[in-house]
Amino acid sequence: MNLTCAIVDDEPLALDLLESYVNKTPFLTLKGKYSSAVQAMKELPDKQVDLLFLDIQMPELNGLEFSKMVDTHTRIVFSTAFEQYAIDGYKVNALDYLLKPISYVDFLQAANKAVQWFELLQQPKEEIESIFVKSDYKLVQIELKKILYVEGLKDYVKIYTEDTARPILSLMSMKSMEELLPTSRFMRVHRSYIVQKEKIRVI
Repeated sequence: MNLTCAIVDDEPLALDLLESYVNKTPFLTLKGKYSSAVQAMKELPDKQVDLLFLDIQMPELNGLEFSKMVDTHTRIVFSTAFEQYAIDGYKVNALDYLLKPISYVDFLQAANKAVQWFELLQQPKEEIESIFVKSDYKLVQIELKKILYVEGLKDYVKIYTEDTARPILSLMSMKSMEELLPTSRFMRVHRSYIVQKEKIRVI
């Protein structure tokens, strides 16, 4: 699978490094690189991209603020020299977080996560046997047949499965979770609960 991408970073060296990484990754195509979020905000809407490598600490408009304006189709990978931004990055549902200086190995791992994400989205819902969700800074694969039910909290969902003692906690909305699950197998019985139909015994 080939993905289009863009880079936003106010540091010229970081911008050039990420561009070189994109150019040597055969399944990535660079659609634009920008030295500020303000510049990207003006030009990116005309170039919808699959993946955005986005610096966090930038003048005028930082990466966290800009990420909230990006098209929902686009997956975001944050890059920054400051580790304390990692939690904030995941609060805006970023796909991954890269700490500078960024190695090609880490870059490639993040790019492969994006491929997994889009491949999953392309599968017909009725045919998928598993889903990927983010939990504890990782992408976790969950077999659909093992899901008992999903509980929605304010910004998170708890996924209860047959083979885990504790629920899997993921930062996503109930709406996003509902969109991942095939309606032939799951139903939303309450605004805070989605259940697997075959697990229902009494209504």
